[in-house]
Amino acid sequence: MSSSPSVRYQFFDLGPDASDMYQEVLGGLQALPKRLPPKYFYDEEGSRLFEAITRLPEYYLTRTEMNLFDRCEQSVAEALGNDACVVEYGSGSSQKIRKVLQRARPEAYVPVDISAEHLELQSAALSRDFPWLKVYPTCADFTQPFKLPEPVSELPKVGFFPGSSIGNFEPDSAVGFLRNVLRTLGPGGQMLVGVDRKKDPAVLEAAYNDAQGITARFNLNLLHHINAQLGVSFDPNSFVHEARYNEALGCIQMFLRSRETQTVVLGEYEISFTEGETIHTESSYKYDPAEFIALARRGGFDTEVWWTDENSWFALYLLRAAP
Repeated sequence: MSSSPSVRYQFFDLGPDASDMYQEVLGGLQALPKRLPPKYFYDEEGSRLFEAITRLPEYYLTRTEMNLFDRCEQSVAEALGNDACVVEYGSGSSQKIRKVLQRARPEAYVPVDISAEHLELQSAALSRDFPWLKVYPTCADFTQPFKLPEPVSELPKVGFFPGSSIGNFEPDSAVGFLRNVLRTLGPGGQMLVGVDRKKDPAVLEAAYNDAQGITARFNLNLLHHINAQLGVSFDPNSFVHEARYNEALGCIQMFLRSRETQTVVLGEYEISFTEGETIHTESSYKYDPAEFIALARRGGFDTEVWWTDENSWFALYLLRAAP
């Protein structure tokens, strides 16, 4: 889709088609152990549930990161400058970019998300609230290479990846993701990344096993979404949410455990589950500073500066493409 740089708002749809999703889901369910891609959490209901998670008392990540933005907002604003294009990977509710935009005035903003309906709703609201900003929402699978909208092609780029979403990649995949980002942002590109730090496993496990059961509903909604998109015969009531910290790997691992022996139909395929068998739905890696700085370097980025909170629970990193 082409557009004039003078257009202030335009939606770009590069989202994956159903056949891509079918192959990913089928491949994951035929693997041993079974797995499903966490990017499919985020249909409209999944996005709503995740926003509810961010407000839970046990879920320290969002409020800790927001407080960090308050502490270093001037440095962040200076990094973004007045002529840059901010590319946000997995924009969600746009809560964090709103905080940044209250101090910084970039030329353009490209929120990228796989949930088209939620993306367009949030982007339109943000465009109304910041009338000076050019907004080009792009529906795409940001875990794969994609093309930025043509109107921002000549602008310097700053990637924005808050929320410790980088931890949802396996470490080698995180390196691959950063290399894709590097190609998208171009020479001299910068990136602001939120990263959860290692801490008491009890604190970590409570954040993914909240007392209200909202994280469990979020995890199980993945099955509802796949049923709706692909006509799979999952009965979400026959699975239960589990989340636990794997200290050897340094990550929270989330699963759906089958309550019974059962068979799920996906197209012409039958997928069998034994009682107690799991589907791995998400990992959330936690990084000490030295670990993340080394990972970013493998991905082609140098660390310019990083900030942490008073409890050393969370960190923000400003990266720049390595020369």
